Amino acid sequence: MATSTGRRDDLERTTVRKVSRRILPFLFVLYIIAYLDRVNLGYAALEMNADLGIAAEAFGLAAGIFFIGYFLFEVPSNVLLHRLGARVWIARILISWGLVVIATAWVANTWQLYALRFLLGLAEAGFFPGIILYLTYWFRDRDRARAVALFMSALPVSNIIGAPVSTWIIDHVHWFGWAGWRWMFILEGIPAVVLGLMTLQVLTDRPEQADWLAAEEKAWLVGALREEAAAKPPASTWTAFRDGTVWHFSLIYFTLVIGLYGIGFWLPTITKGIAEVMAKAQVSNTTVGLIVVVPYVFGGAAMLLWSRRSDRLGERKWHTALPALVGAVGLFFSGFWPEPFGALVMLTVATVGIYSFFGPFWSFANQFLSAEAAPVGIAVINSIGNLGGFVGPYAVGYLKTLTGANAAGLYFLSASLAVSFILVTLVRVKARQAVV
Repeated sequence: MATSTGRRDDLERTTVRKVSRRILPFLFVLYIIAYLDRVNLGYAALEMNADLGIAAEAFGLAAGIFFIGYFLFEVPSNVLLHRLGARVWIARILISWGLVVIATAWVANTWQLYALRFLLGLAEAGFFPGIILYLTYWFRDRDRARAVALFMSALPVSNIIGAPVSTWIIDHVHWFGWAGWRWMFILEGIPAVVLGLMTLQVLTDRPEQADWLAAEEKAWLVGALREEAAAKPPASTWTAFRDGTVWHFSLIYFTLVIGLYGIGFWLPTITKGIAEVMAKAQVSNTTVGLIVVVPYVFGGAAMLLWSRRSDRLGERKWHTALPALVGAVGLFFSGFWPEPFGALVMLTVATVGIYSFFGPFWSFANQFLSAEAAPVGIAVINSIGNLGGFVGPYAVGYLKTLTGANAAGLYFLSASLAVSFILVTLVRVKARQAVV
């Protein structure tokens, strides 16, 4: 009996490891490109705003309008991915958003920028929830927080790579007399198109089709996932729209994402102001890019360690709630701190909190969704939540225009994360949670 149990444990470990090594590195690279193409507007702003005469409030609107298009097409996109298969649909998403990013190099005024940012949201809609859904096809609940965290660690890595690369391009690439920020959009849009074509060859839709798994591994994985799905309460696909818990999780994500993108789009500009106060002189865009890397290095490390702890302990609720609280504290003191270096440290604390939230959150939310409701449920949570990506950047820009400083915007982001913390604590785990 012990030998049989040991053999099964070995089979589980081997299969999960093989699936992780096959799928996660490629998805990780895709998300690096996705997030960079979404937020590189913040780096472009270091010169683009002056070139096009874009004020702080208008830039906040340009950054946020992406999420309106994203919201409108996200649920239909996830339903189509579930029906058509991840391989083809994710390839379509990548190629279309890459072309829109490249086209952004030709914008001549604020209204053209608004239009292309809206189109970018339409093009990219469904990518993130599609990947979260795709991971449910390959990983059990108990393995999923770490898988989500490994995938989502692309967020800080995207900035760790993208900040110095984007600012270097802005400072040094001026081919044919074009501004560096225009070349940044072209050079960072091309990889999405190339990777979209590669997706057709690399991804496998379902475990049943995985010829790279041994027959025994495939049988175990398919059986384990079916058994887990059967243990969840049955529901129709559209049950998610009527489920109060789905809307509760949507509000949690909405208030957290306000902080994520409020920081994501404005951090380069805020950091440049802090750096110039510290240096008592102007600093280059490349220097700003190198400084911006620091919060994301700590955020990425914390994200992986915290999600691993959540998986090891099998606890989701407080592993989701506490990072939101840490983020709220960091943002509040970053606005309050009178000394520039201390403000940068507090922004790093905020980034650690925000990024540590994601792995436990998506595993926590998925425990409330049946297999049938998951495609729509995940998309509803993500699409409603990502409207915070409109609110955060726009609110920071509006408050900066109103007050002439960044502090009011940072206090607003802090308050939003505090609300996220409270909403997580109100989730009734025992009544609904399928896996503890």
